[in-house]
Amino acid sequence: MLDSVSKLIDSDRVNGTRVYSTDGEHVGDIDHLMIDKESGNVAYAVMSFGGFLGMGTEQHPIPWPRLKYDTQLGGYVTGITREDLDSAPARRDGWESDRKHQAEIYSHFNAPWYF
Repeated sequence: MLDSVSKLIDSDRVNGTRVYSTDGEHVGDIDHLMIDKESGNVAYAVMSFGGFLGMGTEQHPIPWPRLKYDTQLGGYVTGITREDLDSAPARRDGWESDRKHQAEIYSHFNAPWYF
């Protein structure tokens, strides 16, 4: 029997969703998703964090498998720390990275490859 709660979500509803640490602290928000054109899988979510009133905000690609939706919080939970973000591979121009850069991101965040 199929359960009545959909496991699908429109991508525009993911944008702006809060991201929490494993202890429930708000650490950032999903800015947008990057989707692999060939497989159709979400490669990573670009998370924005820090700053005040839109100034000083930073963004990092977070491997999708490192985010788990929590229905109680109404947002995603991650074990990624500020130190993980600070030592992450540098962002290249644009968000469309090549496979080598994606592999560096996934390796850095110890995430299983998405395809």
